[in-house]
Amino acid sequence: MIEVAGLRKTYGDFAAVVDSDFSVEEGEVFGIVGPNGAGKTTTLKVLAGLVDPTEGDVEVAGFPSDDPEMRRRLGFLPEESPLYEEMTPLSYLNFFADLYDVPSEVADERIEAALDRLELDHRDRRLGDMSKGMKRKVAIARSLVNDPDVLVYDEPASGLDPVTTNSVLEFTRELRAAGKTVVFSAHNLYHVESVCDRVVVMNEGRIVARGSVDGIRERHGETTYHVFTDVAPAAGERLIEALADPDAPTEEVGDRFRTVVPDMDAVEAVRAAAAEAGGEVVDIRTREPSLEDVFLDIVGRPMPGRYTGGGGAVDETRDTAGDGGEGDDERNRPAEPPEGAE
Repeated sequence: MIEVAGLRKTYGDFAAVVDSDFSVEEGEVFGIVGPNGAGKTTTLKVLAGLVDPTEGDVEVAGFPSDDPEMRRRLGFLPEESPLYEEMTPLSYLNFFADLYDVPSEVADERIEAALDRLELDHRDRRLGDMSKGMKRKVAIARSLVNDPDVLVYDEPASGLDPVTTNSVLEFTRELRAAGKTVVFSAHNLYHVESVCDRVVVMNEGRIVARGSVDGIRERHGETTYHVFTDVAPAAGERLIEALADPDAPTEEVGDRFRTVVPDMDAVEAVRAAAAEAGGEVVDIRTREPSLEDVFLDIVGRPMPGRYTGGGGAVDETRDTAGDGGEGDDERNRPAEPPEGAE
């Protein structure tokens, strides 16, 4: 449904996106995450046909991203989505349905169905008098008036209360169940974990990790075991070798003692050390890294520069598989990216 090959977008000497490659399957929720300035928004705008790539091929729903026909197959929700505040939700959505040449009877049914599902009341209220959550629901409904095959959502739940956020996330899952393809970007990685089938992590314009959330965690994170004992384990060489962090001693937690270790062999070492001290293991808890844990580790690694230096190519010290990107030349990086180059 979406094919991106060799995507590069530069603003003068600054490379916002560098040699990006990915594909999105039909009926998939595909996440794009990264810190501010990573190139996420630029990538989303290219997909939406709002920004032309400097290099590379981008195809959405069978059309090049700069083909006007592609835009009829796509719904775009930007992070900031100002509405015409003098309009009501119904007049606003019907206005956009007219722009897409949707027949009025089809538009009426489609708009009412979207607003019903999004639980938006007060449909004849002036948009300028509505809350941020209500406005966001109207913007989401606007992305659906043309019944698109592909939806690009940038921070769809940004700044919303927990109830509205949960409603938006559940609605995203329902779009997938209906066969829609959704490209989803959010800074809240719990939202990404809860709705996305696959994810790419961007940092400084490059894709540095990709795959399912579980796959990324498996490749880039570490599972640890929290072993609780009723006495402090006896210190010994075997126990020190078993600790995930030898500099972190066993921690007293209430009436128990917690020791963090990396594998089951180390768990057995703690069990033996507790028995030697006259106690026993009373609980073992497995802790898998969250996407946020992995994300913070990945984006904290050094990256190649993004500054072309006035006519040269961007520094290409990178992981060609798009799964590492651990170059260490940051000398030519500008302090801040140009405006609009996130």
